[in-house]
Amino acid sequence: MSNQTETMNNEATEELESVDGSGTQAPYDLEKEEVKEMNTGSALLVEALAKEDVDFIFGYPGGAVLPLYDTFYDGAIKHILARHEQGAAHAAEGYAKVSGKPGVVVVTSGPGATNAITGIADAYSDSIPLVVFTGQVATPVIGKDAFQEADLLSMTTPITKHNYQVKNVDDIPKIIHEAFHIANTGRKGPVVIDFPKDMGVLTTHKQPTKELDLPGYSVNLEPSHDDVQKLRDYLKTAKRPLVLAGAGVHHAEANELLTEFVTRHQLPVVNTLLGLGSVPADYPLFLGMGGMHGSYASNMAIQECDLLINFGSRFDDRLASKPDNFAKNAKIVHVDIDPSEIDKIIKTDLGIVADVKATLEQLLEFDSYAVKHEEWNERVQANKAAQPFNHGEEDPHFIKPQRTIEYIGEITNGDAIVTTDVGQHQMWVAQFYPFKKLNQLVTSGGLGTMGYGIPAAIGAKLAHPDQTVIAFVGDGGFQMTNQEMAILEEYGIDIKIVLINNGTLGMVKQWQDKFFNQRFSHSVFNDQPDFIKLSEAYRVKSYLIEDPNRLEEQLDEAFQHDGPAMIEVRISPIEPIHPMVPSGKANDEMEGLL
Repeated sequence: MSNQTETMNNEATEELESVDGSGTQAPYDLEKEEVKEMNTGSALLVEALAKEDVDFIFGYPGGAVLPLYDTFYDGAIKHILARHEQGAAHAAEGYAKVSGKPGVVVVTSGPGATNAITGIADAYSDSIPLVVFTGQVATPVIGKDAFQEADLLSMTTPITKHNYQVKNVDDIPKIIHEAFHIANTGRKGPVVIDFPKDMGVLTTHKQPTKELDLPGYSVNLEPSHDDVQKLRDYLKTAKRPLVLAGAGVHHAEANELLTEFVTRHQLPVVNTLLGLGSVPADYPLFLGMGGMHGSYASNMAIQECDLLINFGSRFDDRLASKPDNFAKNAKIVHVDIDPSEIDKIIKTDLGIVADVKATLEQLLEFDSYAVKHEEWNERVQANKAAQPFNHGEEDPHFIKPQRTIEYIGEITNGDAIVTTDVGQHQMWVAQFYPFKKLNQLVTSGGLGTMGYGIPAAIGAKLAHPDQTVIAFVGDGGFQMTNQEMAILEEYGIDIKIVLINNGTLGMVKQWQDKFFNQRFSHSVFNDQPDFIKLSEAYRVKSYLIEDPNRLEEQLDEAFQHDGPAMIEVRISPIEPIHPMVPSGKANDEMEGLL
């Protein structure tokens, strides 16, 4: 051992020993205060989580979090042992999205924490509430390049609503309660709590708390009366009004109110990807998803409307690829709980910083009236009828992915919770599954994370064990997180995995075909594992569908199976996703139409 190493170890030992092993880090006057039960930091953390009504912890153990995992041994809160930290984070996202409660993740220091960063960034982009506990080396050696040390505070600052490092065991209850409040209020998102190892073994008399002292954090929920009145005035004079509904409708749990509002005023509705299900797919004036792979009716309505009311969408580049030409003839109203989104991409005529639900409640308080838009509604309906999403040319050799998803929508009556990976199959799901309710689609919208579908489906199923949960994945993303199938039998998680297999990175290949002169650089898999055998190795019932004539029969059989199943569907390697608005083009410059 070098002298330097020996000196560092001695310093660490001295600092650890300076902490009163029998109690607190500071003198405690027994005469002034009633003696309370002493808890370790780990036990206190679990108690605080129970007070926050936590049902599941998604995690993976390691050295820095061993004190926590020793406490988890008693099983006060159900722990789900993921097979990779990214899988744990995505499972927590799926749970949070469909339950409405923050997902909880526990990972160890260093690589355990960095493996979870993709899930944290994904949650930040899509406004998913997470509380992530990252293990950290003991306090005395922080900043000294200890084994498995990483500066998670610096790494996660840009991708969290807030982050903490526990420096005093007495602060644990306060930090945890604040973290849950911040994660699940306003524009929701992830909060990281960096938890040094010694904080788990130190003891304290502190108890879980419900007190909050966050003077720098406030959320405006209620819109001003004047803003609501101005929106109503716009609506009364508009001849071609359109509603754009995004994820904010789901976060506010305002689906039913939105449906009531658009039905009262007979307003056509366009969804973003994450807004699907904000109105039922069978609403007569629902036009589908807008943007890059959206419907002709949706994109033409965006370009032709004279009033666009955006409830809870970010105006991202997949929706507004050419902002200067987006809804260029319309007054723009943007309702969003995050003030930073107003005027960020699209200049608005009226920005309302408020909760979508509170805004709709005020709008619906006014007397009913009906401004007639028959001509406009007839036009958007005609566009919808003229250019529906279609299956493309029939192929006697390969399954049509569009029909696969469409039929699964039929046999599940459009009621399933659906998760996806990212790629062509994600867009086909958006086009062909008939979403109709709150938080029914669980997918990675902003970050576009491959490997998201399977772990997110696990979390969603744990949140709603009585509902059918389907994970649509591609053969690329499947190979990133299929290890999470290992826990399906262990925890009795009945999800159906639909593997859309084209032997390629389909979306990458499609773009190479169009924009890179068919130079398919590393987008075609030269070899693939036997996915059926792989799934069966995880004791998951598997089905291979490669005969178009047997598609419906085999899907019926697979969905009748009592237990988890993997359904591999072979599709053509040249099947494109259409229609398409090329990047940088206006919404009405669509390609691949009928």
